[in-house]
Amino acid sequence: MAAAARRSANCSPSLSGWQTADANVAHILRNHFSVVERLALTPQDAQSRQWRDEIVHGNLIGLASTELGTAKVGDVTLATVITEDGDGYRLDGTKYYSTGSLFSDSMLVRVSHPADGRFAATIIPVKREGVELVDDWDGSGQRLTGSGTTHFRNVRVEKAEVIFDTPNIGYGAAYANTFAQLFLTAINAGIAAATLRDATALVRRRARSFYYAPTEKPADDPILQQTIGLISSNAFVAEAAVLAAAEALDVSGAAWHVDPTDTKPALDAALAAAKAKIVVDELAIRSGSLLFDAGGASATKRSDNLDRHWRNARTLSSHNPVTYKAQAIGVYEVNGTPLPAKGFF
Repeated sequence: MAAAARRSANCSPSLSGWQTADANVAHILRNHFSVVERLALTPQDAQSRQWRDEIVHGNLIGLASTELGTAKVGDVTLATVITEDGDGYRLDGTKYYSTGSLFSDSMLVRVSHPADGRFAATIIPVKREGVELVDDWDGSGQRLTGSGTTHFRNVRVEKAEVIFDTPNIGYGAAYANTFAQLFLTAINAGIAAATLRDATALVRRRARSFYYAPTEKPADDPILQQTIGLISSNAFVAEAAVLAAAEALDVSGAAWHVDPTDTKPALDAALAAAKAKIVVDELAIRSGSLLFDAGGASATKRSDNLDRHWRNARTLSSHNPVTYKAQAIGVYEVNGTPLPAKGFF
């Protein structure tokens, strides 16, 4: 995971090119990498091997998990169901925030079995009959992630394509979503680095300044230099936090192979990822605002689209509010109460 975080964070301010690429692209691939991570921990059955082979040959996987029918976000109650149909199932339901699915070949769908209430996941082609992808995501940031609605109407699903949750495997395991949560934080670390790149270029090319500025040339202005120094420091700390949390996740993955019932390493990784999120989100959002201190009013031109850094970071941060995560960390530190084991940790 540490190596994956380095790639997905795209956040080394000393490098250029893909390291600070479009945050939308990284977000589109988040669910693909999350599924790949799960498959790496799945027993070597024939269906898992088939999915892995398809991925090796370029198959991209999106996600259809979230529903709006529950009062609590992240509640595991699922209205999307699979019902028996001969030697397979029929899938029906509606999902929201299906990030990446518009650009994917397949998607992982979270479902329940109404007969016994068990939860499961299935990976099916996005072009299978009965699947409808709707491009209706209208967020202020991350606008190109294809995070729209997905409808499933009497979709055929084979028995082998369904994996039911177990206590120690897949979504049934404690803290099974830490990788996905840290991936979002890595994207925000990348945004912090991209903000540094663009803010620095902005100061370098500025030809005008205020008449009461300390220097005539903006690049020599110590106030603007200080602003760039703050943005640079934010990018550095964001990267360091993500990589530290990624190391904890590596330890957790290794421990799972030794004893899948020991949840302490997974809890430690979830704590590290939550702490990283709280800090990195704030740094990325702050850097997105500081960029305009470095550029002035001209930096707000829509043609330059520099506001995308703040919008994207703010949107990513809003996925799982830092306030609740901070409280959960606090009650752990004070009372030893473990983090919630499901959902967004």
